[in-house]
Amino acid sequence: MTISHVLGYPRIGADRELKRATEAYWKGDIDRDALEQAGRELRLRHWQDQRDAGLDMITVGDFAFYDQVLNVSTLIGAVPKRFAAEDEVARGEVDLDTAFRMARGRAPSGEPAAACEMTKYFDTNYHYLVPELHSNQEFCLAGSRLFDEVEEANTLGHPLKVVLTGPLTWLWLGKERGEAAFDRLTLLDGLIGVYGEILVRLADLGVEWVQLDEPALAQDLPASWQNAYERAYHSLQAAPVKLLVASYFGGLGDNLSLAVGLPVAGLHIDAVRAPQDVDALIDRLLPHKVLSVGAIDGRNIWRADLVRLRDELASAQARLGERLWIAPSCSLLHVPVDLERESELDAEFKSWLAFARQKLDETVTLARALGGRLGAEDETRLAAASQAQASRQASPRIHRPEVATRLAALTDADAQRHSAYLTRGEAQRRVLGLPLFPTTTIGSFPQTAEIRAARRRFKAGDLPASDYEAQMKAEIEYAVKIQEALGLDMLVHGEPERNDMVEYFGEQLDGYAFTRFGWVQSYGSRCVKPPILFGDVARPEPMTVAWSQYAQSLTNAPMKGMLTGPVTMLQWAFVRDDQPRSVTCRQIALALRDEVCDLEAAGIHAIQIDEPALREGLPLRRAAWGEYLAWAVEAFRLSASGVADATQIHTHMCYSEFNDIIESIADLDADVITIETSRSDMELLDAFRDFDYPNEIGPGVYDIHSPNLPDVDWMVALMEKAAERISLERLWVNPDCGLKTRGWSEVEPALANMVEAARILRRRHA
Repeated sequence: MTISHVLGYPRIGADRELKRATEAYWKGDIDRDALEQAGRELRLRHWQDQRDAGLDMITVGDFAFYDQVLNVSTLIGAVPKRFAAEDEVARGEVDLDTAFRMARGRAPSGEPAAACEMTKYFDTNYHYLVPELHSNQEFCLAGSRLFDEVEEANTLGHPLKVVLTGPLTWLWLGKERGEAAFDRLTLLDGLIGVYGEILVRLADLGVEWVQLDEPALAQDLPASWQNAYERAYHSLQAAPVKLLVASYFGGLGDNLSLAVGLPVAGLHIDAVRAPQDVDALIDRLLPHKVLSVGAIDGRNIWRADLVRLRDELASAQARLGERLWIAPSCSLLHVPVDLERESELDAEFKSWLAFARQKLDETVTLARALGGRLGAEDETRLAAASQAQASRQASPRIHRPEVATRLAALTDADAQRHSAYLTRGEAQRRVLGLPLFPTTTIGSFPQTAEIRAARRRFKAGDLPASDYEAQMKAEIEYAVKIQEALGLDMLVHGEPERNDMVEYFGEQLDGYAFTRFGWVQSYGSRCVKPPILFGDVARPEPMTVAWSQYAQSLTNAPMKGMLTGPVTMLQWAFVRDDQPRSVTCRQIALALRDEVCDLEAAGIHAIQIDEPALREGLPLRRAAWGEYLAWAVEAFRLSASGVADATQIHTHMCYSEFNDIIESIADLDADVITIETSRSDMELLDAFRDFDYPNEIGPGVYDIHSPNLPDVDWMVALMEKAAERISLERLWVNPDCGLKTRGWSEVEPALANMVEAARILRRRHA
């Protein structure tokens, strides 16, 4: 018998019930009991989905009202003092509102405080709350929520496995705080002590298996961290539970010997990204250990080739027998919930896909096929999977010969601006006439209920195109007037017509397909609906030109055109797996290049090409960085290099570390880069200073992910810190990200303060 399980399941709900309940609680529309009940109903439903699919064990502990890493931080009492939670930690129960204040800076109860830093989870578009670490920090068991959920599952009679972020990965994801530098590994012994308490308490609840997620094992680890893994897990082996250490998002590489030698009951590996690890581990696996093979892709939505996987894993089954477990490669958090709801996709295209609910079925059928216990339904799935593979390979939808011809004709000159930045900068200053510390925003303004309602009615055919266009133009005019009244220097049209920064463009490009309900959690209550990039990409007609041209006609101030860059268009989609990602990215770049040139021809002299996903796309292993960065940088430059010197190219990146890729960021050769620095207290600028970054920079001073109003003096102080690192004439003043998720009542006073901060800075540095 081959055991089937999953590492985690989407928690947002098929209709984003978690988002709606959480935001209703934040707004005061429902009370805590109602929020807790909404969470309970989702957990019960998702556990039942796993039972109904036939999984041999369900997974408990993957639910979070905001973030699973934050769950661990509150569970072990790693709560910064500014959230006034010391008494909660001492009592052993950190309140949910405290977690929300850590995440957002504000909750229905308690005093507002600066939110914890947020950044991308390894190479995904999921954001986690960065644990704050301090020298001599102490940990203690400070929550019961995990244990309550186990009791919920026990009451229902579910065979279960508990999942928890592993101690080394939690520590790896953290960041040292405080004046004096210290080695975070000095905190490990105290951390392991609390993890030991957690495991004992889980055992007391009847838990047999605990999955400790350790994706840090898929990265390059210093020797001290490799040694720490051995030390930590030797300490935990006394716990009265069986430990399954789960690595994913890549292969184990030089950590393979380390992982296979850990004193645990089992290992999980990502066999989608590193199929070679299967045989390598079987050769070295001790006779009592389980190997969980992540054979179903947990990061993408393409239907699995179950017959091929069965054949490839047959030898593993023969060698391991019942010690072979089958699972998705990683948590299904990263894919939409249920394909069956997508009634508007045609039957052929839909047959190529599998969302989280369908991946449960794939996992079960593959396990049964390997274990020799196939039922009639499983036989049908195997045949349907093979038919879908053949249909996709033969489909005429996929390839466009003219796209391949254009790619083949590219030369090195196509990825080069006409002149160097210094020459371009002079031309741009003459055209744009901007002051010292110019102010701008990142592009989007609040997506109001009225805007969303108009879009829904338009898409449903209930609002004529002319009426929809008139309403969007009215919204643009409103945004332009507010920006002029506030005194912003470079304006944007506010993007009222856009649903999502990737989906909007993908809807207008050949090669993309879209879902109605394919939502995926990005952070907290923020969900995105990634498009499906299934075929060759081309731009049939201009996508943004008319809107930007209309906005520019309303003002004499420079209007910035807004585009999403090729790497982000790639990263934030579910991408075809039948050709190299680099080829697909170049196709997108050429489509965007056409749009950039058309914007310039329409009189738009500043164009922002956002690339927040550039760093996210980095392979986890440094040895593979060079190849990726070469084609990613080339793709951006292809999209941006068709314009004259006087056209200013901006880019934007948020919630990323830049130190180790700063040369590649400089190679993008954008005239202006805007970045997130408000939560990191400008420390991200150190990379730009140390490298002597040559172009202009806008360090974000307004944390748009928090409802807290930024103070003028605070923003001035942040910019003064920036001025210590970057020369004044190259600094811009802007928020750290787009403003679509905020309300106008928050945005207007915040931007007014930002403009006032810029004016103070100009007077000081005149």
